[in-house]
Amino acid sequence: MPHGLVPAPMLLQLFDPHQPTHIEAVAAVWNRACGDDLAITPAFAAFNTRPATGSVQAGWLAWDGDAAAGFVLASALPSDPATSPPEIGWIDALAVTPACQRRGLGAALLAQAEAWLVGQGCRAARLGGSLRPFAPGLPLELSSEPFFQQRGYRPRASDAVVWDVAADLADLAAGVEALAGGWLAAARERDDPALLAFLQREFPGRWRFEFEEFRRAGGQMSEYSLLWRREAGRAPFVAGFCRIRRRWRRGVDPLERYYMHRLPAPWGQLGPVGVGRASQGQGWGRGLMEFSLARLAAYGVRGCVIDWTTLLDFYAQFGFRPLRGYRVLVKELPGTTP
Repeated sequence: MPHGLVPAPMLLQLFDPHQPTHIEAVAAVWNRACGDDLAITPAFAAFNTRPATGSVQAGWLAWDGDAAAGFVLASALPSDPATSPPEIGWIDALAVTPACQRRGLGAALLAQAEAWLVGQGCRAARLGGSLRPFAPGLPLELSSEPFFQQRGYRPRASDAVVWDVAADLADLAAGVEALAGGWLAAARERDDPALLAFLQREFPGRWRFEFEEFRRAGGQMSEYSLLWRREAGRAPFVAGFCRIRRRWRRGVDPLERYYMHRLPAPWGQLGPVGVGRASQGQGWGRGLMEFSLARLAAYGVRGCVIDWTTLLDFYAQFGFRPLRGYRVLVKELPGTTP
């Protein structure tokens, strides 16, 4: 990469996800820039730099001598519009160590990533929220929104702030309310086709994609809770789902992505959770929540996160309170037409 793209005497290098030193540099730079509360591990960095199915990703590392000073990662999904519009790409992550900030490095890295997105056919960039997200958006606690606003990023028109919410499951009220016409159960391996058919019908976008990606990676069906319904004249069918995560023996994605450092361990995560249109408004969503939280509590989970939501009032019913907010910022890319 040309030396002139970054402030002298720094050098820019194409990120190679197969190089352990590059993975370690991404984690180290992120942790220095974002602090202990948002700290990640090299294993998390390695997971997030393996492109999701159908996606493309590129990144650059900036070096100040032998020390990593900053990095940027960008990704796009060019041919799966059901999951995400191909004209919108992601700035997955951008970080610069404190000692190297305010020297033009962050701006140079961001411009490099944006130019790459334009080359992939993207007309807009979103900060965060990619298929393997470092975060759903810009963490509010970093107070770095002015940097991005000065470079053309603006809050999304709707849901401009999203939240992670958290609860201590030691305080979980016991019991799951019984509802007529169906039942709740942990998914079995043989339930894969039924859940996939439900997602294709009711949530054919990102939630369907994430389930397929989860299964391609060898994820266990027992990480899902299912709502089964029965109606006259038809076989029992899936009418809702909820995913739960803890430190499974064969887990496919790291729990660190939910930044639970402030919460009591053992940690767990819940979501997404969804009920089919014909089953909404009948209490099944609450039943799925109660059943799935009870499962996590039975595994010994204490600190539990529900990530990336705007439904603060709904989750407050179960003891969840805001943990962290994220600003969703987007930018129309230079040289493109809306």
